[in-house]
Parts: sequence; C-alpha cells; structure tokens
Amino acid sequence: MPHVNRNGLMLQGFEWYLPCDHTLWNRLAALAGTLHDYGFTAIWFPPATKGAFGDRGAGYALYDLYDLGEFNQKGSVPTKYGTKEEYIKCVHALQRAGLQVYADIVLDHMIGADEEETIDAMEVAAGNRTLPVSGEEEIRAWTRFTFPGRHGKYSDFVFDSTCFNGVDWDDRKKKHAIFLFQNHAWNGDVDTENGNFDYLMGADLDFSNRRLVNHLLDWGKWYLDTTNVDGFRLDAVKHIPSDFYRAFLPAMRSYSGKELFTVGEYWSADLSRLNRYLSLVDENMSLFDVPLHFSFYNASNDGYHFDLRRIFDNTLVCENPVHAVTFLDNHDTEVGQSLGSWVRDWFRPIAYALILLRSEGYPCVFYGDLFGIPAQNFQGVPELPMLMALRQSFAFGAEWDYPVSEHITGFTRPDTGLAVVLSAHGAGSVRMKVNQRFSGFRFADALGKIRETVVIGADGSATFPVNDGTLSCFVPEGQAPSAGGLLK
Repeated sequence: MPHVNRNGLMLQGFEWYLPCDHTLWNRLAALAGTLHDYGFTAIWFPPATKGAFGDRGAGYALYDLYDLGEFNQKGSVPTKYGTKEEYIKCVHALQRAGLQVYADIVLDHMIGADEEETIDAMEVAAGNRTLPVSGEEEIRAWTRFTFPGRHGKYSDFVFDSTCFNGVDWDDRKKKHAIFLFQNHAWNGDVDTENGNFDYLMGADLDFSNRRLVNHLLDWGKWYLDTTNVDGFRLDAVKHIPSDFYRAFLPAMRSYSGKELFTVGEYWSADLSRLNRYLSLVDENMSLFDVPLHFSFYNASNDGYHFDLRRIFDNTLVCENPVHAVTFLDNHDTEVGQSLGSWVRDWFRPIAYALILLRSEGYPCVFYGDLFGIPAQNFQGVPELPMLMALRQSFAFGAEWDYPVSEHITGFTRPDTGLAVVLSAHGAGSVRMKVNQRFSGFRFADALGKIRETVVIGADGSATFPVNDGTLSCFVPEGQAPSAGGLLK
C-alpha cells in the first residue's frame, strides 16, 4: 500500500460504457478536491495510450504507446478520454489535491497495424496452444506498426513480425485462428491455462526479443518523464512472462526515484496461481483479489445458501493482505463485458463494508458505484459515501470478529467505536463488544437502516440489530461523519 497519512483508498476512475466524448480527463481534474474530501488517496486512470479504435475504444486494444492523445491516428487526435495536454493537466490536478495517480499500462498485445507482412506460421489449438493443428504455411498478418501519424516523434522504433510471436487472423485466407510464427515460441512463465496462456489477442508481443524489451524500458522512462504518474495498473499480467516485470518495475523505480505502487491484473479465482505469480515477480507488485471478487459474486447470487463466515476463505486478502487490492467489480466484469460477473446490487453495500471498514487490503472503489452507469441504468450504491467516510473516521486499530451464524455476522473496531453487523439472509442481531470505555454510550446506525439506538453495557458490549439482506454501522450517537451523496 502507498505511504499515505490516511487510510489508503483507490478509485477506479472510469467504467467501460463511458461516452466517447473526450471529457473524462477534464471531469476528473475538476473533481480533484471533491475526491480528496471523499477520502480517496489514489486514482487508477484508464489507458491514456492511443488504441486501434481511436476515440471510440476504451484503450485496451493498444496501437501506439507514444500517442497519449497528441497525433491524428486511428481517426482522432484525442483518445476516448481527451487529449495528451488534458491528461497531463489532470494528473497534476489530482496530485495537487493529494491523490496519487496510477497509469493503466497495456503491454501484452498490439492491434491495428499499419501494414501486413507475409510470415510462415502454424495454427495451434485454441484450447491448447502447445498443440499444432497444421503444418507451417504462409499467412498474411497485420504486424507492421510504423505510426505514420506520429512521424517518428519521440521514437523511430518500428514494430514488425520479429517483435511478435503470434496473431489470430490470416488475412490471406480471411481466417480466425491462433497462429504461432516460425522460429518463435510462446513466452514462458505465463499462466498454464490452455496449455500456455501467452496468447490473448491481436499481435502478441514476444518478450524474448531483447531489442523489443529495451524499447519498452526506454518507453517506460519516457512515460514517467512525460506524465509524472505515481504508479501503475498492469493489464493482463498472466499473459506476460513474469521475468519482464521482475526487471521492468525495479528499473522504473530506480529511474524515477519513486515508490511507484503497482497492481497487476492476474485474472484467476485460483489463489495458488496468484501466490505463485507474486513469488515469480519477487513480490514487486500487488494483485487484484480476484478470488474475493468471485466470493462476493457467489454470495450475491447464492444468498441463503452462502455461508457469510467463509467469505474470506481462499482469498488473497486473507493469506497475503499486504499485496491484495480488494474490489467488487471493474470495467471487465460489467454486464455485457468479457469477464462479466457483476455482484448483484443488493449485496454491494455489504461487500463494500467488508473491504472498506476492515483492516486488511487496499480497497478500490469502482467508478460506477460512485457515479452510476447511465448506459446500464445503474444508479450507484447510495451507502457508499457514508461507508467511505466511516473508513476515514473509524476504520483504525484493532478488529474483533463475531461470526455468529452463516447468514449474520459482525465485527467491531474497538479503538474507535465502530460496530458493523451484516445480514445475507433474514433480520437478526449480533452481540458484540466494542470497548468498555463506551459503557453507557448510545450508539446509532450511521446508515439509518436501524432507527433505534443501542446502549453499550457495563462490559462494553451490546446487541446490535440488522435488517434482512443489508447492513448497519453503529457509532457513538452524534459522531457519525458527514458524507455527501453519490457524485453525478
């Protein structure tokens, strides 16, 4: 977690269905002070690099690393989110307001090449990329990236077939399949799903090419000099050899003199795979706690059959909290997206309480939960501002758990006087100890779900009620922090 004076809290500063109107950078810059007041200490930006779809794409179909919305390429000068100048101004505005800025970096693949090349390649099985399903033959592949709109500014490096090890399109036969280039191999030290999960999409970067790796190191230094960001969110790390980031991140930290907090997206619900990857990169980064996301997802769908006492079992935040970034959903898990696994709305406040008000992990709030997702007719999580305010005022010190039943549990933060009780099914109550120094105090639900106050007994304990399928957060009466409404 970054070194900050407050409880670290990250905002994912975008969602997939934002309009293609070039306004995000300016909007976030204007909200800088408000986001600080809400308790955020860092913000994860979407990719600022130009993608193959210009200003119509979210940025994950990488085209040009050196175009941050500066050149007329792929049909636009700005990206979906704005221009390079607006991006840099936004970074500086957030930093002046006291937030760190994390850049989303896509280095697994490139899409939208400027020219084709004829290459000898063999088709491999989609379900096992180590298994050939054809002999070698000539294909026509989009692998030559010359960036004519940039005219060599910042770098004259040209990507060609030597920089890649495979594609998924033969333009000669107009055929979709996965093709491994002759005299190339899939990168090692990647996820073993599909035999070898190096290949994800587009033209797959070959990290055994030393010239390419050196170019990426040069680019990383340029990016830090140009933007002055404070860290990275790394896309698709399970598809990139671990030794690359084991070298890249220390090099960037040495060059910049910054901590450069980094979180990787290793999309797997298998905790052992996340732990293995962390060991391979020498714990140079944190990872998103994907197992916890699926625990939330399953709880929200199973309801009565889910044991709330087991919600942290086999999660990264339970086993390796220092390297766990906790979250509910992201742009990829939204309804209609490739990893769609949306946590149902009724459970979202409960899940946020579990990542915001407990001691372990570095929580990340999803843009759509704070701002809404108009394209999905989703209004956000009304309880979220208060939960974030409670995090800043009460989520400190010791933590005592009270897992009384499979459907109703609770926990307290005795140093500050916070009592949280959660229900996945049915109304009920939990008897919990807060702290003997609160004996005789009346506690009220800061969320307003329970109207009656609770009196703390002589031993510092009380029985705290909760309504069906929701949560309540009790604090000393009159001490609930102020919290604004959802940002729109």
